[in-house]
Amino acid sequence: MSGRVVIVGSGQAGVSAAFKLRALGYQGHIALVGEEPGLPYQRPPLSKKYLTDEADVERLHIKARALYESERIELRADSHVRSIDRDGKQILLADGQSLRYDHLVLATGATPRCLPFEQGGNAPNVHTFRTLADAERLRTGMKPGASLLVVGGGYIGLETAAVARRLGMEVTLVERDTRILGRVASAETAARFRALHLANGVRICEGVELKRLAHADRNGKTAWLANGIAIDADVVVVGIGVIAQTGLAEQAGLHIDNGIVVDCGGRTSDPFIYAAGDCARFPYRGQQIRLESIQNAVDMAETVARSIVGGSAEYRPVPWFWSDQYSTRLQIAGLNLGYTHVVVRNTSETACSIWYYDGPRFIAVDAINDAKAFMSARQWLSAGRSPAADAIADPGVALNAVPLSNIH
Repeated sequence: MSGRVVIVGSGQAGVSAAFKLRALGYQGHIALVGEEPGLPYQRPPLSKKYLTDEADVERLHIKARALYESERIELRADSHVRSIDRDGKQILLADGQSLRYDHLVLATGATPRCLPFEQGGNAPNVHTFRTLADAERLRTGMKPGASLLVVGGGYIGLETAAVARRLGMEVTLVERDTRILGRVASAETAARFRALHLANGVRICEGVELKRLAHADRNGKTAWLANGIAIDADVVVVGIGVIAQTGLAEQAGLHIDNGIVVDCGGRTSDPFIYAAGDCARFPYRGQQIRLESIQNAVDMAETVARSIVGGSAEYRPVPWFWSDQYSTRLQIAGLNLGYTHVVVRNTSETACSIWYYDGPRFIAVDAINDAKAFMSARQWLSAGRSPAADAIADPGVALNAVPLSNIH
């Protein structure tokens, strides 16, 4: 198949789409356009190993430079796309150049929510955490004895807190919700990670909002909470979620609803334009959702590639995620959207799993230091099987002996 494919966004989704097209035999021109300089890189290690110098930049690269050349993928780094001309089927770059396309893939990702200006979000020591440049700026302030304030009790905030404690920093985490992980995990999972961080010396303030940062030489050295408590803050990391990058798509008149709306093949409201990864909102169990994960970026991008070459492609994911904090690994399979109850399986003193059910139907698991539970759950979710909750709750029943039922 010949033609021209232009991919906007050089993160995991964009790179995956480009290389999958070649693997499927696409012979046309492929241009991969990214705003950041240098080679495309992996984001998950930024909040895990990169901050502690356990991974250098070269180890972050998704693909070696030579592979882009051998696969005839034109990599246009440090390039900003100004607009999409749907009638002319071309994108217009900020430098005045244009790129014609037969198929366009939007893999524009997401951007972090920032701390509001009135709370001190403009202080130089306030960081969001999404890009390699963000990590490099943050790394300069991550020093033993310095004080870190983490705003937001999601996974990015918790991972950053764990890294900071390993580096010998004093860490306070503030979550305005009643508990950490309030939007993404059960109370049972949250309680275990709260205990983990407390045991490692993190101060956790839940149910309270940051009021403002007191500036000293434009640095927010003191954080005042809404309850009147003052906290030292040499460094502030804001982890309060992300916003899908939909500006280009919206400007082009595509259907937008908390992301670029696509069908199960990744097509937008324009049949020649596709979207994949963090920016895309796709059908899942009768609703439209967005996912922010490596699994979603890769699998959805590969579905888009199949659609472009004319194959039968439907994106039906079994989502999975992971988070490393201290010596604890959390592995998540499925999505816990709409769960009615959870079942806890205690495997050992350091390993357990929290199983989510929607009535009798199993929908997700949080496996803490329990790879067997994670792998079993992925297999059952892929096969449309639900493990019996009473057997799951009994660690004396081996996972391969748990009764299963077919519930779709």
